[in-house]
Amino acid sequence: MSNIVLIGAQWGDEGKGRITDLLSSRVEMVVRFQGGDNAGHTVILDKNEFKLHLVPSGILNPNAICVIGNGVVVNPMTLINELKDLESKQIKTDNLRISSNCHLIMPYHIALDSATENSLGPLKIGTTRKGIGPAYADKASRFGIRMCDLENPEIFKQKLINILKIKNAILEKVYSSETFEVEDIFNSYMKYAEILKKYVVDTAFLVNEAIDEGKSILFEGAQGTLLDIDHGTYPYVTSSSTTSGGVFTGSGIGPKRINNVIGITKAYCTRVGEGVFPTELFDKDGDYMRQRGNEYGTTTGRARRCGWFDCVIIRYAKMINNLDSMAITKLDVLTGLEKIKICTSYNMDGKIYDNVTPNCATLQKSKPIYIEAAGWEEDISDIKDFDKLPGNAKKYINILEELLNIPASMISIGPDRHQIIVKDNNLKSFLKMG
Repeated sequence: MSNIVLIGAQWGDEGKGRITDLLSSRVEMVVRFQGGDNAGHTVILDKNEFKLHLVPSGILNPNAICVIGNGVVVNPMTLINELKDLESKQIKTDNLRISSNCHLIMPYHIALDSATENSLGPLKIGTTRKGIGPAYADKASRFGIRMCDLENPEIFKQKLINILKIKNAILEKVYSSETFEVEDIFNSYMKYAEILKKYVVDTAFLVNEAIDEGKSILFEGAQGTLLDIDHGTYPYVTSSSTTSGGVFTGSGIGPKRINNVIGITKAYCTRVGEGVFPTELFDKDGDYMRQRGNEYGTTTGRARRCGWFDCVIIRYAKMINNLDSMAITKLDVLTGLEKIKICTSYNMDGKIYDNVTPNCATLQKSKPIYIEAAGWEEDISDIKDFDKLPGNAKKYINILEELLNIPASMISIGPDRHQIIVKDNNLKSFLKMG
């Protein structure tokens, strides 16, 4: 149980932040291994709301080292502002560590992200326009700038000169957009470097040494399985590996270092941005989930698309990530619905499929097949024990476990850190440690 991975099992926004926050109270290190400030985790503690984009959710535990791993792309201005916000709320931040190998998001990445989206028209991806894709593209083409480059101003400046010749030409000649000056970016990033240098280390050694010493570590992902660059609903995906495989490349550890993989899933399903969504609702039930669940993006504020729980995509996530259990969030949002539907399989051209590869062409012609479960009216927000849930709420969870052949280890029944029912006995013991 000591080294745990938390993975989004849907299209992101599953409530990973608050599960991470709960588990981080019993670990000695929390590692973020992919994504950028396109991710948004909201954690509520003692009625205080914290919106985290780059800093691992474990930052609320002053005894845990929080690591931004090499697989993350960092906008230094966003990170500095986030640290200032945390410090203004009396949250300690000197336990943060940033990988020297993190690639940096530059102003031209953000400009190119926005210009590309605007040019695509109806074919747009629905990105957050934060520069994530262009930053990962430069990383893959060996054209990126890393955190360690800021340690040597001369090297950084020369790289910037060479890169801007190309980026400015694209912005000007392809998109008719404004260009950037070398000195402006150089001066800004030198200021960022001065602020952040105390956090920057070789985190691969740091994480592996912690494991060798027997410390407990939580690996925190952003987005979700269906947004993985390789295994998601391409091209409507993010630009990094959001699955459990991304833990190893994004933090610098080997595959035998992990003990437990937990998939986070809502008690229903949501998605932000473009792309196919088989169980999406366009009726009063979808509106009910959106309003009751406050389904608006932490990073963008965009309204999330809502739909019924989809077992087909969770079976896929279970396989890809080798899930040991699932943490089901926002069960309380379904309170008040008379009937709750569950997608058990897809009908494609008259054939029934329990498992599919979630590419867009496949999902576009998939018609969900539903079963119905009875709803409940009782308030469940203060319940601490699974057996004390309303009968129909327990039946709903049991149905999901049976359909997916995977246990639910945790169930959240409200937004606060303490509104989580721990169903797994091993996890209960883990959370009582210390």
